[in-house]
Amino acid sequence: MGCKNINISCFASFLCHVKCPLGTDINQAALILGEGGLVAIPTETVYGLAANALNRDAVARIFEAKNRPTFDPLIVHCANFEMVSRVVKHFPEPLKPLVEQFWPGPLTVVVDKSPEIPDLVTSGLPTVGIRIPNHPLTLNLLQKLDFPIAAPSANPFTYVSPTSAKHVAQQLGNKIDYILDGGVCSVGLESTIVRHKNDRIEVLRLGGLSIEEIQSVSPLPVEIISGKDNVSVPGNFKKHYSNAKEIVIAHELPPLKHSLTQAWLFFSKPENADQYTNCFYLTESDDLREAASNLFKVLRDLDQPGLEVIYAQWAPHKGLGLAINDRLTRASAK
Repeated sequence: MGCKNINISCFASFLCHVKCPLGTDINQAALILGEGGLVAIPTETVYGLAANALNRDAVARIFEAKNRPTFDPLIVHCANFEMVSRVVKHFPEPLKPLVEQFWPGPLTVVVDKSPEIPDLVTSGLPTVGIRIPNHPLTLNLLQKLDFPIAAPSANPFTYVSPTSAKHVAQQLGNKIDYILDGGVCSVGLESTIVRHKNDRIEVLRLGGLSIEEIQSVSPLPVEIISGKDNVSVPGNFKKHYSNAKEIVIAHELPPLKHSLTQAWLFFSKPENADQYTNCFYLTESDDLREAASNLFKVLRDLDQPGLEVIYAQWAPHKGLGLAINDRLTRASAK
């Protein structure tokens, strides 16, 4: 979202180089995945870059297409609990109320993996992150497959995650085999990642499911350990979710300037929005869910020629605001 005087680059030059077909053909997507290919898939969180999670060579193509280091583990997506049972050794009892409440949905749980899952998927770890996504196209696709899929976000490593098929096409269109177009992602932030450890539920990555929602059904205390160096989960790098511009977290916004090289990213629409040359905001009504769903799109809109510095304002530090601020912090890291 943004103000009337916004100047957004639409990346048209990228689109003319796209070689990858884009559509809604689930059968074609299933065929490609079955043959070891790569398919971008829509989820409620962000678009994922999918491959057969049981095919090591196919999984290796994910790392190659994204330029992703192999020490960064992937999340495995399943169609149902029956498929989940194939990829885990056992399922911890304290996590069952969470998945019963929030699957399909933006929750990933880390559990001990079965031998069927290649070590490349988990970066050599004995555990695997799994979830059931909540998007009709991808759920239908998964139900046609006899294997789970590994699917990190469908973007170059550390760049802003994609929330539309167009975003995927702009950056990975010449590296993958098909883009399943499911429209704009409704949540807009990656899944929240949790595990059961030390008689508590540990949140390894903040995301599209709030801590309050998790605690409301958890039989154990919930503790946030996201961002700690010894936590190996996707999105835990200091600099991540960033575009090519300098982003400065502005605890106090600098004096108003009509500068073509500066932009302001507000949580909600400011009363004096029309006084800014480049004004962007995440929500018009202080709605945290709306702000979360718009964050990555706006960060992409800010990655335009001429802009040099983006001054970003914190979201309220509660609910999904915790995840929004986590992404802004990583996007602004040097």
